[in-house]
Amino acid sequence: MDVLSEVLSAVRLNGAIYFDVNARAPWVAETPSMSAICGDVMPDAEHVIAFHIMLDGWCWAQVGDESEPAVKLEAGDAILFPHGDNHFMSTEPGQRSDPDYSLYLRKEDSQLPFVLRELGGQGETARFVCGYLGCDQRPYNPLLDALPRTLHIRCPKEGGNLTCDLIRAALAENQSQRAGGETVLEKLSELMFVHALRQHIEDLPASATTWLSGVRDRHVGAALRLIHGRPGDDWSLDRLAKEVGMSRSAFSERFSHFVQESPMRYLGRWRMQLAARALERPDVSIADAASAVGYQSEAAFNRAFKKFVGAPPGEWRRSRAASSAAAG
Repeated sequence: MDVLSEVLSAVRLNGAIYFDVNARAPWVAETPSMSAICGDVMPDAEHVIAFHIMLDGWCWAQVGDESEPAVKLEAGDAILFPHGDNHFMSTEPGQRSDPDYSLYLRKEDSQLPFVLRELGGQGETARFVCGYLGCDQRPYNPLLDALPRTLHIRCPKEGGNLTCDLIRAALAENQSQRAGGETVLEKLSELMFVHALRQHIEDLPASATTWLSGVRDRHVGAALRLIHGRPGDDWSLDRLAKEVGMSRSAFSERFSHFVQESPMRYLGRWRMQLAARALERPDVSIADAASAVGYQSEAAFNRAFKKFVGAPPGEWRRSRAASSAAAG
């Protein structure tokens, strides 16, 4: 499995398309911060990313504090707000409204996506879908810090837009309430996110210093593949450097330049992410979780876990179980 796929799996990415919106100009829609509505839209997720896909028409989109310029979305474009910022979309740049929190309350017998057909006035028509991506934030998700506050994915200039075409087909199926419609839309939203990440990686300038630019780099990317492919191996700085064909000092400097932390600290943090996920399973002992990520001593694992996560593994396990019970 490649590094990006491994991370998305380990941080338990999951998606949902929540709204199918038919609007007519002039219109405005304001979305609150994800911290305010995550308990309603994705109660099991630690972190929630909002996204919108423009199927027809156009609009402007911008983060709520207006610290970044408005982005014009056209048919086939998508926009994501990876850090959970409140944001707004409208036919006029800077046009605002008050968010309607009641929209996000889902009744037990309701079906997603909710269909909104009366947004706006009597002008040009637009259609877009709104959804959410949930993932783990702790103990360690290297992807989140590597993403900007606003991620605009433009429709391909040549050829069709497979994601939009599939979403249209799934929406048509969902309206007839065919079995599995919500699941199809969930998977399509996850596919859209992977496509967005790929395009973002390709568009990163050579000077970029983020985890994603490290994935793209020849030597750092090779080291990340080793770490993620065999996290339980007895890795050392010397061994990683030798494996990727660099000197110890040059490799350490290059890795830290892109990933913004040392190779061994990155390895330690990623091991704790994997161990934390394992500890959520009642059939996995602390010793089993330790061994799976390369620790032969449970005492050493306990010290490392507390260092990187902030709590001993047993305490972490109990707190996660309590959180899951509360969400349920």
